[in-house]
Amino acid sequence: MIRFAKNLTVLLSLTLMLSSGCATELVVVKFEHLPKILAGAHASEESVLNVQENTRAAALFESTYQARLARSPIDQAFEGIRDQQDSWDNYSDAFQRESNRLDRAHLKNLKQLKPELLSEANQLNLSLYRQQLESAIEEFKWRYHRYPVSHMTGIHTGVATVLIRLHRIETVDDANDYIKRLQSVTELFDQLIDGLQARAEIGITAPKFVYQQAIENSYGIIDGHPFAESGSVDSPLMADFNRKLEKLDITEPQKLQLQSRAQQAMLKSVGPAYGKLITVLHDLQSQAKVEGGAWTLPQGRAFYRHALRQTTTTELNAEAIHRMGLTEVERIQAEMKAIIVQADYQGGLSDFFAYMQTASEFFFPQTEQGKQAYIDEAERLISQMKTRLPEMFGVMPKVNILVKPVEPFREKASIGSAFYQPAAPDGSRPGVFYINTYDMSVMPKYTLPAVAYHEGIPGHHMQVSIAQELENVPQFRRAARYTAYAEGWGLYAELLPKEMGLYGDFYMDFGRLSAELWRACRLVVDTAIHDKGWSRERAINYLTDNSPTDREKAIKAVERYLVLPSQATAYKIGMSKILQLRQQAKHKLGDEFDVSEFHDMVLMNGALPLNILEEIITQWIDQRLIAAES
Repeated sequence: MIRFAKNLTVLLSLTLMLSSGCATELVVVKFEHLPKILAGAHASEESVLNVQENTRAAALFESTYQARLARSPIDQAFEGIRDQQDSWDNYSDAFQRESNRLDRAHLKNLKQLKPELLSEANQLNLSLYRQQLESAIEEFKWRYHRYPVSHMTGIHTGVATVLIRLHRIETVDDANDYIKRLQSVTELFDQLIDGLQARAEIGITAPKFVYQQAIENSYGIIDGHPFAESGSVDSPLMADFNRKLEKLDITEPQKLQLQSRAQQAMLKSVGPAYGKLITVLHDLQSQAKVEGGAWTLPQGRAFYRHALRQTTTTELNAEAIHRMGLTEVERIQAEMKAIIVQADYQGGLSDFFAYMQTASEFFFPQTEQGKQAYIDEAERLISQMKTRLPEMFGVMPKVNILVKPVEPFREKASIGSAFYQPAAPDGSRPGVFYINTYDMSVMPKYTLPAVAYHEGIPGHHMQVSIAQELENVPQFRRAARYTAYAEGWGLYAELLPKEMGLYGDFYMDFGRLSAELWRACRLVVDTAIHDKGWSRERAINYLTDNSPTDREKAIKAVERYLVLPSQATAYKIGMSKILQLRQQAKHKLGDEFDVSEFHDMVLMNGALPLNILEEIITQWIDQRLIAAES
């Protein structure tokens, strides 16, 4: 709420502040009421202070965001900013310590703001930014407990990912910046190696299984020309550079010179850097433990408690999450048994699991045609959902979404069967729903709808794009990422189409339940391997015994959870919170409840910690009740 100013000068200042994008509430005042307001208002000095404090807050939010963003060229790349596109992030310990010192200074500055003088919108902004900075400061203490290299992701594959997916070449300067990034891979990997060795010295190494795959992924990036003998195919980076260079309107001599410089950078920097890293990874592999749950690390259980708070944005502890998982597994399996009866299948749940995993009619073939058929069906599902969105939503994303297969250089190691890459905030790059077609035997047709709805529409694409397109909110809000909110929305987005009648048959509904069951099992397994001391084998057996998955997929899943403590808990906890809030709204509002209005309230504030989301929905319910009574 904004207090009215007594004099016209301050009122105009307030109008300018609103029109400039400051995160304050817009109050519409009829012109004929203005004299009465101006004549009857009191405490003009306080009103001036309110305007000044809101202006100060908006400036501080923006300056803090820009200062933090300036320290990460990669974050800038994701935001579509090219200011430092010739550089990598700095992973040295000195730089991280400096970042932590600056975060503490930023937090101190925010604490000097007076919340009682801020608009409601800026009070929310302040709460969110303080929580974000406090989280980053707490994370600094545990930075060595995170693995900068794993079998799935890390800085070693991030080099290729950033260059291929994010670094556009539209001018000669862009090409030169690409080459400079190639040249500076040596320094980047030296920082990475220092971090890996510093972790090893205090007893923190990734589980043993991580290293062989990380080594293979590294070799894959330097496989081909110019790293191999002449006559071989281009390496992923060389092929990418050449492909992007072809689109430049330059002379052939200019093109050849740029290609020559890129080749030299790869031979003198990229190749030797990867060779040095591979040697270090071999050494760490010999030191690593086989299991690797968080409880095995120094202060491991304390770190895991921190990781759960960071991921879930709740105070739920490992025991509570574990029990939630067991309860949800039991509930979902009961719904699955009802589907088995509906399908007139003669056998138990485990038999039906086996049937759904092996029957050939449920899978596209492991051919280029089969892979393309899967992509085509995903595109059809996305297009169909676009036409149905107005039934459930008032706010729609403006930016488009594409469906693409994961690139060959990283498809073997990619996380999961699909993922979403956000669009550039300025709309220059669309959102992309990536599908990993490496192994079609783990991509059943009946799970595709749930995957498409989760990663695409109404899932991640809708949630992230709406956040990026928000107006009159600080930049840090549009760029915010909260795993429980994002993945919780993604899992909720799998359920919503069932309520819209979009799952074509009970096999597809079984696929949806399979995905939800998988996320419930994650609550059990993640807490078990990181807090309860379960072995890798026991966790694998739990997944195969309680969900429709084979042993190979269960192994990959447990290995994922081992290197990303707590991440897997986000999905079910986030979904449960959204469903709880929706049920609360339906119960209190009755006939006044509008599901599209509820969805807009969840999405229109951008990504939020679950505790703040609950506060916002509760406030919205109260406001709707007051409006209904008046």
